[in-house]
Amino acid sequence: MEHEVSIVSAASVIGALDRKKFDVVPVGITREGRWISGPDAVSRLRDLRGRLGVSRRRYFLAPDPTIGGLVACDSRAGSRRLIPLDVVFPVLHGSFGEDGTVQGLLEMAGIPYVGAGVFGSAAAMDKVVTKFLWEAAGIPVLPFMAVTAREYDRGRQGVIASIVKRLGLPLFVKPAHSGSSIGISKVSHRARLPRALDLAFRYDLRVIVEKGIDRAREIEVAVLGNDAPAVSVPGEIFPSNEFYDYDAKYVDGKSTAIVPADLPAGIARRVRSLAGKAFTAVGCEGMARVDFLIHPRTQKVWVSEINTIPGFTPISMYPKLWEASGLPYPRLLERLIRLALERSRKKARLRTSYDPPKDWFL
Repeated sequence: MEHEVSIVSAASVIGALDRKKFDVVPVGITREGRWISGPDAVSRLRDLRGRLGVSRRRYFLAPDPTIGGLVACDSRAGSRRLIPLDVVFPVLHGSFGEDGTVQGLLEMAGIPYVGAGVFGSAAAMDKVVTKFLWEAAGIPVLPFMAVTAREYDRGRQGVIASIVKRLGLPLFVKPAHSGSSIGISKVSHRARLPRALDLAFRYDLRVIVEKGIDRAREIEVAVLGNDAPAVSVPGEIFPSNEFYDYDAKYVDGKSTAIVPADLPAGIARRVRSLAGKAFTAVGCEGMARVDFLIHPRTQKVWVSEINTIPGFTPISMYPKLWEASGLPYPRLLERLIRLALERSRKKARLRTSYDPPKDWFL
């Protein structure tokens, strides 16, 4: 669902990496799931329509730690060659790239990778699980409900009545597993709730419905690190639409961002502290962007969402926030790669097998 955004982010990362320090192997994945690579991959990645082309050569990441890289297969000659990989920088927004799927493949392949691990990726991608983890950690979140497609199909009017009674209006309806505000609706009138639910269920089998706050300030904070994560200055989003939907993020070019955000010192400290706690509570590593809502009158703060592979496009907030915090884009990328290698070295020291006493099974 986020193919185009992933291409732009990946091309930006590839272009910013210091070639004196890194040998870059660009890898693209088509909408059909075919992996491509090669010397022209960068220009093909920049094709916003996602037509990455088809060749006779296929690429596979083998789930075998003894291989340690990308396997290129030429279907004409039947020949194969190995492209060794020291570390992978996944810039795959949304399903299969951000939900722990590709992270699991990389774990099986024994290749270090940037960003959250399997659990942190999967938990953060599931908005319902994320809310439960934050509630358990004492992190403030807005009231919410989870609704499955089965529950909705079996009793639509009952579900709608329960949502309105429990959460009131306005409210937001979101697919539980999606990014870039795809499938999200703001509902201010009960009559529009069925349409919003129908839209969200086009993209997921489970939907989260959250209490809405009119004119809430939208604040974003970047987090970087493994065991002791650092937190950036906060930034504020001023969306061009009623809320920060896909068009406001990527299409109309009219949304604006203020970095650092104009916040009272106490609120800024609270937001940064909560960002670090939210990152840790979900089991994140490497990087994440944590989003907040602030009540315009009471200044009450709620954690809204977490994104484990934030945008790396030229207009993305994650690199902007670190730039304003004193960490330029190329150094940020280098730091993320070093964090991935650091985590891999620590995990390599752990035992993954047990040698039982001799003849213990007899």
